[in-house]
Amino acid sequence: MARYNGPVCRLCRREGMKLFLKGERCYSDNCAIERRPYPPGQHGRRSTKLTPYALMLREKQKAKRIYGVLETQFERYFDIATRTPGKTGENLLILLERRLDNVIYRAGFARSRNEARQMVRHGHFHINGKKVNIPSYLVDPNDLIEISPQGKENETLKEILESGGIRAKSPSWLEVNFEEGKIKVLNLPTREEIDVPVDENKIVELYSK
Repeated sequence: MARYNGPVCRLCRREGMKLFLKGERCYSDNCAIERRPYPPGQHGRRSTKLTPYALMLREKQKAKRIYGVLETQFERYFDIATRTPGKTGENLLILLERRLDNVIYRAGFARSRNEARQMVRHGHFHINGKKVNIPSYLVDPNDLIEISPQGKENETLKEILESGGIRAKSPSWLEVNFEEGKIKVLNLPTREEIDVPVDENKIVELYSK
């Protein structure tokens, strides 16, 4: 599947905020948006007022970039969200949070979602005793995610686990054991537990047009 392979710092600059796409660099003074806090390109320094449509589009692009999904994937998630009881926007974010690569990142087993995606593809995790190498796999309550025997030999994972995980505290809907390399999904996240800077209502408005 095609995927954006350009400089991810440009994506943060385009959205005008840190999307934390590059791990540790995002927390340092080397972060591009700290040095150049304006959109990339020849006309990036010009201030322009966004139309209502552009504001809605930006929210969708922001969500896609944070979670690392492409347009077709995103539309599929939105379609599932519309057919799920409850608020469509909240359902959409909950689906994105349930992605295996996001859960690995949220638990503190990876520095970024992109790094988590690579780990999953390389077969470093099992779910309920079975190997899963699909980053978009949607976890369910009571799922047990464990580092595979192959993953336990991975130097990056070893370093992260020995240091007690990456930065932020794991969300309350996950139970994390760094010593054993396990993640238990306690329940699905609520909107209050999803700390992404996205206005999901604008995304719903965009698709309603």
